[in-house]
Amino acid sequence: MLTVPEALAHAVALLEAEGFAVVARNTRGDSIYLKPEGCAFALRISNHDRTPKQRKNHPDAIASLVIRDRRTEAGVAALVTVAVRNFAGERRVREAQAAPVGLS
Repeated sequence: MLTVPEALAHAVALLEAEGFAVVARNTRGDSIYLKPEGCAFALRISNHDRTPKQRKNHPDAIASLVIRDRRTEAGVAALVTVAVRNFAGERRVREAQAAPVGLS
């Protein structure tokens, strides 16, 4: 079983293997923001829900992965899979909303 800090680090490593890069961390290191290259949106990993201050400072975070308890490596991998799927779905929605409407 991984401790929460170990599980967070493992999740970051798995996301980096998926093409995400760390773009920000809070001073305690318990909230990490990652983005795929060339993407305006971020995925947040943390041990707690987002605070109003975090929402204000990182409006680009469109999906979160929260790990509050000890996890196995397989459990973290499953959470990462869901977070990547949620991120991709929300990214499609946001990018479609931002796309210019074509003229007919």
